[in-house]
Amino acid sequence: MKTTLIFPGISRLGFNSFARGNYASTWVSHGLCSISAYAKSKGFEVDLIDLRKCSGWKDFRSEVERRNPDVIGISIMSCDWDIACKCAEFIKKISNSMQIVAGGIHPTVALDEVADNKNIDYVITGEGEVSFTDLLGKLEENVPSERIIQGIRPHLDSLPFSDYELFDFEQALKYPFRGKYLKAFDTPFVTIIVARGCPYKCRFCQPAERLLFGEKVRMRSVDNVIQELRILREKYRFRSLMIHDDCFTAYKNWCLEFCAKYKQNGFDQPFIAQSRADIICRNEALVAKLADVGLKSVIIGFESGSQRVLDFLNKGVKVEQNFEASRICRKYGISVVGNFMLGIPTETNEEAQQTVDMIKRLDVESPGITYYTPYPGSDLYHYVKDNSLSLIKKSVQYHRGRKDAKIRGVDYSFLNKLVYEVFEEPSRFYKILYRPTVNRVFKSRIVQSILEGAKVFVVWRFIKKSFRLNLRRGYRLR
Repeated sequence: MKTTLIFPGISRLGFNSFARGNYASTWVSHGLCSISAYAKSKGFEVDLIDLRKCSGWKDFRSEVERRNPDVIGISIMSCDWDIACKCAEFIKKISNSMQIVAGGIHPTVALDEVADNKNIDYVITGEGEVSFTDLLGKLEENVPSERIIQGIRPHLDSLPFSDYELFDFEQALKYPFRGKYLKAFDTPFVTIIVARGCPYKCRFCQPAERLLFGEKVRMRSVDNVIQELRILREKYRFRSLMIHDDCFTAYKNWCLEFCAKYKQNGFDQPFIAQSRADIICRNEALVAKLADVGLKSVIIGFESGSQRVLDFLNKGVKVEQNFEASRICRKYGISVVGNFMLGIPTETNEEAQQTVDMIKRLDVESPGITYYTPYPGSDLYHYVKDNSLSLIKKSVQYHRGRKDAKIRGVDYSFLNKLVYEVFEEPSRFYKILYRPTVNRVFKSRIVQSILEGAKVFVVWRFIKKSFRLNLRRGYRLR
């Protein structure tokens, strides 16, 4: 049974975008890596078509024809749904006998839409490692299977470690990372996931995540995580790390055990992780411990400077805690990557201004501002849908960037001015993003020689022009 997995994540980057300088251009899908590892552990042959490495649809078609798989699995985020549909269409034109299996978050939260696509033979909702591999076995033995399959939730420690090589990981590690908020982290830079699920109930996210991973958060054991890190260290000699969980610090005792064993096993690589302002405020001692073993940067979803908006989002955080969390992180030398949302349903211009004012007062190293996007499966998505607020016409608009208007009733021109106020203010923009690069460029020998040559040229032009002018004036005097 030859199986090909497809990573369709080009809705924002486009074709031929692999390793083009930002984080999204080299990141690996841990879901696909885990599915591949489990299927291979059961004896199946698995490879990958990464659309970021394809030059276009003609190239994609050639790759499918060259591999000629029996089964094709596509992991789909909502923003990549249209791309996934086009992949399925091309595959069926090549050979109708190739079985297409769709999985991931979008099939889980938008099952009816995915099931309506006649090019898709099977849909797996929830987690896919066990159920996808079971389906491969049934197809190999010509055993009938239901078209809609509820994924079996595995015990995380029982899973083999992620198959990073599926994404040609060593090649990706050769490229220097230029993501704006991770410039301080040296390559090779790796990412891991230590848990599935989130215990919090933010309306812009839940219950979609619980539909995917279940009601309870499931953690890998610390020993299991350390073992994977030891393998990654031996194989890739990584120099920095991202712990890619939604909230790494959600469970204090787990984190304390991790700190102890991370140090005991000789790890000194700096790492970045996500947390929440309220957790940081309640657990300063934990923050100090994490900083001691290598936490150099933390991503915090501050979201809004308006308490009413935070309550509307069911964030469970106070505005005052946002400031206190930022202060605590700076105290222990941890840089803060702040995530903020504008254009939230019911948000007024005054409340949006409060968010920008908070960003300035927080003085985070890297403020990430997005316009609220109604993700399918979330509570707020249904609010937007029930009130006919959505402006999204195609799946690419599910990206949380600031390119498109997302919902009705939002003054996006006003929001654009606010964003300009944050990023285009020279003192901040130059300091955060460009000053280091500008300094390096202008101090280089090549630029200095060019500047010197330009100075000589300008002075010569000035003298020549002045001489001509004086000659003309002299003629006039005569």
